[in-house]
Order: sequence, then C-alpha cells, then structure tokens
Amino acid sequence: MVQFGFYKGKGVALSDKRNHSIDWEAIFNGIFSGKTVMECSKNHNIFLQGKPADSLFYVRKGKVKLTVISQEGKEAIIAVLGKGEFFGEGCLAGQQSRMATAVAMTDCTFDKIDKSIMLSMIHEQQDVSELFVRHLLSRNIRYEADLVDQLFNSSEKRLARILLLLARFGKESRSELVFPKVSQEELAQMVGTTRSRISHFMNKFRDLGFVEYDQDELKVHGALLSIVLHE
Repeated sequence: MVQFGFYKGKGVALSDKRNHSIDWEAIFNGIFSGKTVMECSKNHNIFLQGKPADSLFYVRKGKVKLTVISQEGKEAIIAVLGKGEFFGEGCLAGQQSRMATAVAMTDCTFDKIDKSIMLSMIHEQQDVSELFVRHLLSRNIRYEADLVDQLFNSSEKRLARILLLLARFGKESRSELVFPKVSQEELAQMVGTTRSRISHFMNKFRDLGFVEYDQDELKVHGALLSIVLHE
C-alpha cells in the first residue's frame, strides 16, 4: 500500500513502510519555495568549513566528499557521499557554522533545502520525520563504526573497508566501479596513513585480484571483504 504525504498542497508518494525507504526526490519535487536544484562540476566547493549553516543538501547524482582542516592546516576526509544521501544536516540540530567543507568529486546534481523548510516538513509530516530520523541513526551507526575501525583495526583493514564502502558493497552488486578513481592521497587521508602505505596495500589487493584499477577507474570485488573479516 502506498501512502501519501502532503506539503504546500502537493501530494508526494512515500514508499511502502515495509521496505523502510522514502522517495525523497518525489517529496522535494513538490517544493517550490525554499529549495534550489543545483548542478556543479567536479572539484567545486559546495560549502566551506566555518561558513554559516543554513541549509542541507540531498544528492541526486554524483559523489561528494566532506573534508576538515585543522588549525595547523592538516586536512582529513571524513566522509564520501553519493546518490540518495544527505549532507549539511547539522544545521537542523542548531549548528551555526559548517564543521566541514563539501567538495564535488564528480559532476553533481543536488537539492539545496532551506533549514526552515526541512524543519517544517519534519514537524508536520510524521512519515517524513520517522524516516529522516532513521536516516540520521543509520548515519550515526556508520560514524561509530568508522571510529571503531580507526581505533582498533590496522591500516590495511581500514583501507579495505573504505574501498568496500565507496563501492557501496552489498547494496547493488558484488562488484562495482568506483568512478571517478579516488586518488591515493585521498585514500591516505581517509585511512589515516601515508600515501606509500596506501600504494603498498593497493598493489597487494590488485595482485590478489581484489581490485582492478587504471588511470581513470577503480573496480572493487566483493572478495576484498576477506581482508576486513580476517583476524
């Protein structure tokens, strides 16, 4: 059974609750004030760390990375997000300034939703509220897993896990292209190690048949999971 929510007088279809998903694009298509559909090219800064946090973003197409720069100028990548994911949602919890910089890793299309509009939807539509909370809890679980991974696993296991996450392993197929190819410098920032160590492990993974890569693209095979699971 399909349920319908309404915003600004427009009907939007919500997915069957049994599969715990929601057609966010249909909902945002029904918003004509307080939302902007934006397109940006690869390497474009979507927002900058320290700037006012007054909106959130929904990715329709492409990949976005979130980076943080310390006072000493050291940069770290804290997340890579793709189609169907939100970023910048900290503004809904009272965040006044952006805690990270968002950069397009590919040509991207996304919805920019004003904070006030999203808060109204959450307050007025129970289905939207419940499913958005579920999204936030899932994101929190991911961040907790990232922290545990950083504290207790070797850099080799951390790299394997990040590659599987980038390939969205388990969501669509057992092997998927990661495009564009993530540089070894970017992988080193995400893993928290040196580029030379990343190069060593990537060569090892390729020799074992877990990954394939060239100048333009990277393919991750599900067999890489054995590195993560290996004690």
